[in-house]
Amino acid sequence: MPENPSPRQILKATPLFAALDDTEINSLAARCGIRPYSPAEILFSEGEPCKGLYIVVTGRVRIYKMSINGREQVLSVEGPGASVAELPVFDGGSYPASASAIEKTDALFVSRADLRAICLEKPEVSLKMLQVVGARLRRLVGIIEELSFTTVRHRLISWLLRQATTEGRAGERGIVFSLNTSHQELAAQIGTVRELVSRNLARLQAQSFIEMNGREITILDRAGLEADLASI
Repeated sequence: MPENPSPRQILKATPLFAALDDTEINSLAARCGIRPYSPAEILFSEGEPCKGLYIVVTGRVRIYKMSINGREQVLSVEGPGASVAELPVFDGGSYPASASAIEKTDALFVSRADLRAICLEKPEVSLKMLQVVGARLRRLVGIIEELSFTTVRHRLISWLLRQATTEGRAGERGIVFSLNTSHQELAAQIGTVRELVSRNLARLQAQSFIEMNGREITILDRAGLEADLASI
């Protein structure tokens, strides 16, 4: 995708709208707008009426829920090309969670009215959206299982192994990746508090499973982490 893509180029590159022809893409693009967001700026809040769907163009967006006592649980982090808020477009309800920019972010906004009109005309778009909603539901079930049946150590090791798989590169002593979130943000992702994240990272380093050097983490003993995970 070009460095500064137009709404048309963004829609063309989004799998949700693969079934639309050029005329339909152009018509929809004319009614869409790219919105800039600063770090921590809210795209939408839980409970607000759904106005439409967002497609992340640049940056990252976190989807989260907030408890009554102010504790956050991050449900997902979405990057460029991902769509956000598909479900309320279908059911007509409010946003079931909140979304905010993690960093400087641009997002393409597509109104609910336009999306519903497209879905009525092109059932293929509805099927694509249902696939995305289904995948998101599976991730939420996984989060519920982890929060209900596993320890903080288990969830942290799972997170480290996922990062090593998706973001890691081969280093001299093991798989290396950058910790691109704060301990507070990581705690929100795995359903705990910052102090327990820091404590468990330090413990894993003391046990020679990982090595931390500033914002860089090296997985020294992946097999050991996987065995530890299996034993919990």
